[in-house]
Amino acid sequence: MVALMNTFAIYEQFRAVLGEDAAKGFAQTLGTMFEEARNAATKDDVRILRESMSADVSRLEGAMTNLAQAQARTEFQVKELAQAQARTESRIEELAQAQARTESRIEELAQAQSGTESQVEKLANTMTSFSTILNQLVIRSDRHEGKLLELGFRDRLPAYLGRFLRKGQVIQASDLLDQIEPTLAEAAVDDFLRADVVAAGMVEGKPTYLVGEVSYTVDADDVMRAARRAACLVKAGLPAIPLVACEKISPQTTAYARQEGVRIWVDGSLLDA
Repeated sequence: MVALMNTFAIYEQFRAVLGEDAAKGFAQTLGTMFEEARNAATKDDVRILRESMSADVSRLEGAMTNLAQAQARTEFQVKELAQAQARTESRIEELAQAQARTESRIEELAQAQSGTESQVEKLANTMTSFSTILNQLVIRSDRHEGKLLELGFRDRLPAYLGRFLRKGQVIQASDLLDQIEPTLAEAAVDDFLRADVVAAGMVEGKPTYLVGEVSYTVDADDVMRAARRAACLVKAGLPAIPLVACEKISPQTTAYARQEGVRIWVDGSLLDA
């Protein structure tokens, strides 16, 4: 429509100058030139547009390819993360099961420990009872053996002490009541009467009384009793020597007896003063 309008305008413009036939031919020629020029411009524009669109499409396809590759890498990483997560969850489950087994074992050990402690406590109580019974048996045995030793010592005193206490003779403590009662308190008299053995004889040519305590194992209490009861006779004006007779005596008790002036007869022999 534009081309026709341009050709008609040219024809009208040049008809009066060139004549109708010449103006028509000239208008047609210019119209054809204008049309070709227009068509040529349109083709270039289309070419440029196509080239631009091709470049854009290429860039778009490249971008789509890069995006697809990035998506593929992302999906691969997501898959790896999912697998790692699955392994982590599996490991966590294994650890939870191991923890449960450990706690169960600890509980079993705690119960076993409780049972062991109970058994140990029972054993300790049994040992304590056994120790108490054993101590009682030892005490009774010592008393029994001490009593036998006392009877044997009294019976064989002249043989055991013959060289120390000449003409030695065992007497009853009550035989000396008349001599000691005037000078002693009743408690002291009663204490003297409980002496294990009292004997009369000669020591270094002088009449002397021997006041003895007899025990299988002599201790400090035996030494004190012998010294105290012999002192009762001395206080009453009677010469007396304290003595302990035994089968066993510790070094400490031996030293204490010598410090208190108490003679020691042990295991068949009279120790030096």
